[in-house]
Amino acid sequence: MLKKVKVKTAGQRTKTQTSTGRRRFLKTAAVTAGAAAATGLIDGFPLVWSQNIKDVKLVHVGGSYSAIKDIADQATKDLGFKVEMQTADHSALLNRLVTQPQTIDIADIEYFFQHHLIKRGTLQPMDVEKKIKLWDKVVPIFTKGTYPDGRKVSSQGVLPYEVQYVNGPGAKEFAKGPTKWITGIPTVYNADTLGIRPDLVKRKIESWSELLNPEWKGKTSIVSVPGIGIMDAAMAIEARGDIKYGDKGNMTKAEIDKTIDILKAAKKAGQFRAMWATFDESVNLMASGETVVQSMWSPAVTAVRSRGIPCYYAPLKEGYRAWGSCIAPMAHLKGLQLDAAYEYVNWYMSGWQAGFIAKQGYYSSIPETAKKFMTEDEYGYWYEGKPAKGEIKDPYGNVMEKAGSVRDGGSFWDRMGKVACWNTLMDENQYMVKKWNEFLAS
Repeated sequence: MLKKVKVKTAGQRTKTQTSTGRRRFLKTAAVTAGAAAATGLIDGFPLVWSQNIKDVKLVHVGGSYSAIKDIADQATKDLGFKVEMQTADHSALLNRLVTQPQTIDIADIEYFFQHHLIKRGTLQPMDVEKKIKLWDKVVPIFTKGTYPDGRKVSSQGVLPYEVQYVNGPGAKEFAKGPTKWITGIPTVYNADTLGIRPDLVKRKIESWSELLNPEWKGKTSIVSVPGIGIMDAAMAIEARGDIKYGDKGNMTKAEIDKTIDILKAAKKAGQFRAMWATFDESVNLMASGETVVQSMWSPAVTAVRSRGIPCYYAPLKEGYRAWGSCIAPMAHLKGLQLDAAYEYVNWYMSGWQAGFIAKQGYYSSIPETAKKFMTEDEYGYWYEGKPAKGEIKDPYGNVMEKAGSVRDGGSFWDRMGKVACWNTLMDENQYMVKKWNEFLAS
């Protein structure tokens, strides 16, 4: 029978720990191993592991919206080993994952990256039964591909659920349904739509088609990232009635050609003010009034409002373009470093990271743990669609919303329950990127 001992964490909270198994001691070993071993409280404790835990470092690499230094600092503090954050844009991250996998320990990726990585054996699938503590708490969007009421989530694009499971640790193909082996822990996701300057538009915007409406000639903008920009464009083109796509997230060559032709014509007619590539660019375009209708990210809209400039995120009748990210340990991890990686992903699910990113407008895969690290008013505003009782601040204390404000689009399920498509990797991706670049250069 396994013995149990009481140990103290760095935060002086009492935890019950099993006396065998190095993973169970990772959080506390750095502080308590020496003393505990000296008193004989921990029979058979692998002392070499505990002594070296402080020397472990995990390199976490992802996009700037998720790979945030503050998260790494808190994890380092809570776990007793070093977590280092590094950022890279989509293309640079994918290239590094494929060509230099040994330089990354924790991959922080959008779900559609899995199509590139699983077949290469780049990532290390995780056993949710033995290693992951809160998998049963994850929203069913990711675990079942459904909403709580049983409705199926749109599978246009790459639905995270479709790349969530494999059949074993060495599998290089996705499972057709849930298994005990997952490709990543869902971490950050959102439902994206159009940002609007109501003081300059002066009427209600209800459709993606407004992105192409000549009424806003020279005042619209689309993100320049190919796989995202073409999806926003497709939402607008289909809403206007030009094309009825079979799957906007997996266009045929003919659909790509027609989409690009429409975009080229709109660009030639002067429809677009710019194609933005970074968060700051999108914020500045809207804040300056250079654009009034723009494909945007939720935090960018709130960043405009934080400057005292009216801007809202339109809940459009065609629905949202959604995206989701996950983290996963790299295939090369083993021993203590792999144990540390599991501690890290479990820490990620425990709530601190979720509360932090929620205050920027992003969602967590486990809202109930996020709630533990948010005030009642914050959770009410960000997740429940309730009017703010007081000022809503970002994680750094900056005012984002005034008292009385209601989140654009309403509650979590009001927004995530109306997903039309997901960020994607098309079968004809190379051809799509080539044609998109032609559009940008036209």
